[in-house]
Amino acid sequence: MKEKLFSVTLKDCEVIPYKGSGSGGQKKNKTSSAIQIKHLASGASAQCEEHREQSLNKKAAFKKMIQTDKFKTWIRIEAARKTGELIDIEKKVDEEMKNVKIETKSEEGRWVENNNL
Repeated sequence: MKEKLFSVTLKDCEVIPYKGSGSGGQKKNKTSSAIQIKHLASGASAQCEEHREQSLNKKAAFKKMIQTDKFKTWIRIEAARKTGELIDIEKKVDEEMKNVKIETKSEEGRWVENNNL
């Protein structure tokens, strides 16, 4: 049985109505039926002005937003955090970074090993 880790709703987003552009007549130019949605935690956003009704544009913009790469990356990280896998990943990265040789260029143009990073 699958367990729900967390949910994302419109309450987690900033919903910004605006007036649509392009053809559509006087009504489109007067009403704020177009919608932009920004997911605050991930920074992912999407917009929609395809429909005449604001509610339909809101649903479509939300669907577009959850399909962005930025949102999908946030979901993966958040799921790893909730299941405890993120700690294991961070430990592995820290362990691997001990074997990495880092060099920077000095002002004289020479490569200098930098172990302080």
